[in-house]
Amino acid sequence: MSNTTTILADLLRHMKTKQLSVSDLARETDMNPGTISGFVNGNRKLSVYQLDRFTDAMGHPAGYYYNQYISEYLADTELNWRRMSPLLENCAKLNKLDCIRQAVDMLLDKLGYATPLFELAEHFFEERLYEAAAILYENVALTEKKQYSERLSICHYRLFLTRQGEDQQKNYEAAIQFEYYVERLDEADQLDALRALVNTYRSLRKWDKADKFAKVLAKKAEVQYKFSKNNNVVHDENNKRSLYPAFVYWAFAHLIQAEVCDAKKDYAAGFKHIQKYDDLSWVQETDETTVKWKNQFKEWAGANTFVNRILAGEVSVLPDYVSYFSERKDEILPALDIIIEAANQYNINVDGVLQKFDSEIASYMEQQVNEGRYSQRFINVRFIHFSKELSVYYLTKGKFTDGFKFLLTCLEKSSTINNKSYINKCVRLFENYSEHASSKVDETYKNLIKEVDEDEFWH
Repeated sequence: MSNTTTILADLLRHMKTKQLSVSDLARETDMNPGTISGFVNGNRKLSVYQLDRFTDAMGHPAGYYYNQYISEYLADTELNWRRMSPLLENCAKLNKLDCIRQAVDMLLDKLGYATPLFELAEHFFEERLYEAAAILYENVALTEKKQYSERLSICHYRLFLTRQGEDQQKNYEAAIQFEYYVERLDEADQLDALRALVNTYRSLRKWDKADKFAKVLAKKAEVQYKFSKNNNVVHDENNKRSLYPAFVYWAFAHLIQAEVCDAKKDYAAGFKHIQKYDDLSWVQETDETTVKWKNQFKEWAGANTFVNRILAGEVSVLPDYVSYFSERKDEILPALDIIIEAANQYNINVDGVLQKFDSEIASYMEQQVNEGRYSQRFINVRFIHFSKELSVYYLTKGKFTDGFKFLLTCLEKSSTINNKSYINKCVRLFENYSEHASSKVDETYKNLIKEVDEDEFWH
């Protein structure tokens, strides 16, 4: 499509080439001849629906003329939401993000369009059209003058969620930006937002941050549970509500605090938190959802008691723990990660355990595993920690071939998701054992570091 031609000129050329009359084109596009005649004669504006019909008739892909449509038919006219909203919806489905930005810039010159744009962003978010939704949320947030408005907070909440991906540095930056707004959401959204924020810091192993917001989550969840119980609150379909019962967030908060304590090697404090979410007898509701979650947390408490004791150096529980997670496929990687971390800390020989799960470890290295309970993002971060610990385990034993294999794997995967902390750990570890590296390992390492340096340049 030429930059100098117009949509109308292209259509007229198509009619001339194909020797089509207005009636012929009407039949081809299933449109009213009068409508086409009005457009051809310049007496009628073109709707997005009509543009799509012409585009298809001319043999072009959907959305082919959208950029041009915006400049030719929308830029210098009185904006009409009924004309604009179908265009934005089509652009979102076709992932034509530049067109969305162009159209939104025009709309936001008039503040009256902030509300329909926000509502459309919510629709896109529900439809999982996250990139398109993010553009609308960003622009609506810029127009929001009241810093304490709920709509501004929701925009930043949605942006935080849409920005969560493989790049760990961007995940961290998004979480930091959202912290300021989480308290300004309404109570129903706060619990889910805090849970998401805690999960992000947990996956990044930012334990102080995870602990801080887990404590906030526990307090708010307890208040909401007591309030709903004391006031016999009944939610109907029209009322906003959290995704889970309030006690679930309270239990989850203590699960996270137990993980934080274990990470900081305060195992006694960690066990106290495990005991808290293990005993949910104070939750007296007997509905199916409540019973399911109470049983789930009791099971997690049992598994995490193993974890807590192993990290505390109680080697005697290792066989029982191996027996426990062997039957639970989605727990194998987290469990092996815990075991190898304890092995390094207490100089325990776990060669037999590693041999037993050799095929699973190989599968994680090749990224062929998609666990049921954990997201791929969580698995990737967990495997990076595991591969680093495994490289330490083998290198300190003098098994340099295996040690460097897992070190290079950790470095490569850390670079892929931009985890700077583990890139630095890999560099220090390699430097400590570099004299034992073969020429091939040394060359691979230098190539990976070169890629990391190039990524740093562009970021």
